[in-house]
Amino acid sequence: MSAIADEGAAKPALLRADLSYGSDSAGLICGYAFGPGASGQPIDSAAAAKWLVAHQGESGPEFVWLHFSLTNVNSEKWLVDHLSLPAHYFETMREGPASTRIEQDDDCLIAVINDLIYEFSYDATQTATLWMCVSDRVVVSARLHPLRSVDRLQMSIKGGALIASPVALLAQLLRGQADVLQQIARNATAEVDLIEDKLLAGQVDTKRSTLGSLRRVFVRLRRLLAPEPGALFRLLNRPPSWFDEEDAQELRAATEEFSAVLSDLAALQERIKLLQEEIAAHTTEQTNRSLFLLTMVTVMALPINIIAGLLGMNVGGIPFAESAYGFWLIAGIVAAFTSFAGWYAFSRRRDTRFSP
Repeated sequence: MSAIADEGAAKPALLRADLSYGSDSAGLICGYAFGPGASGQPIDSAAAAKWLVAHQGESGPEFVWLHFSLTNVNSEKWLVDHLSLPAHYFETMREGPASTRIEQDDDCLIAVINDLIYEFSYDATQTATLWMCVSDRVVVSARLHPLRSVDRLQMSIKGGALIASPVALLAQLLRGQADVLQQIARNATAEVDLIEDKLLAGQVDTKRSTLGSLRRVFVRLRRLLAPEPGALFRLLNRPPSWFDEEDAQELRAATEEFSAVLSDLAALQERIKLLQEEIAAHTTEQTNRSLFLLTMVTVMALPINIIAGLLGMNVGGIPFAESAYGFWLIAGIVAAFTSFAGWYAFSRRRDTRFSP
């Protein structure tokens, strides 16, 4: 009985361990408190709750970043209990993955940021979404899967980076996302350069499907990662009341840097499209050559087939049937007709090729 009781007591503990894996009991993965001229200091959920109570209703340069895991069921409850977040933020999280956008709700910024899943062996098509709510004192982010840009931001904060405002933190996150995308563009450019060199050297051993899959990856990444220009334009023209000129400039610079990376991806897509067309043209040319060769063989074999068919009829009056040189005469006639047919076909092909 005691063993059964011990086993029953162990199960809830195991469930709790699985529930909070990668985060604390409140669902917090990491938290940092920032002050003027100082790097971010790590805080847990209990310290974050005390900080929020102590700074409630105040304004100042201090702010906190709280990063939650949505796989923990306690995350949303903690956010509702300790923060007055817009209802639209929770609605956005329930909508699921969407294209990257930054929009204003009341006096907060709500950002949906897509990035690559943080794995050592990743597929560029595996993207994850980060939902953020940015105000003048609090930055809240939540995700289902680890993201590369968030990991870069954490490493930067641990390294002592100074982040002056919540908008600066959002801008640095966008820059980290642009760096990840730039690395993908560099790797893809190297692969496309190799394919292009082989194509110029006449070594067409790359299938169009390979380039097609690479192009589809870029299309999907641009669709998911490109910020909506309209939303950013409206935000920068009518920012929240707590925005200052430095925040607007920081966000504008981050979005311009991100747009430059997306332009590089667009140019790479165009290169891939041209390579696909070149490979298709080369394949069509090889097919035409094969068809021409088959046509030539058919034309050159036509006289011998006709003569063999005529001489093979089991009727009387077949010429040269009694002649001792009949075979050589027929062979000469076949050779003459075959030579004439080959000359005519090749001359017609040459005239067609060089005619204006």
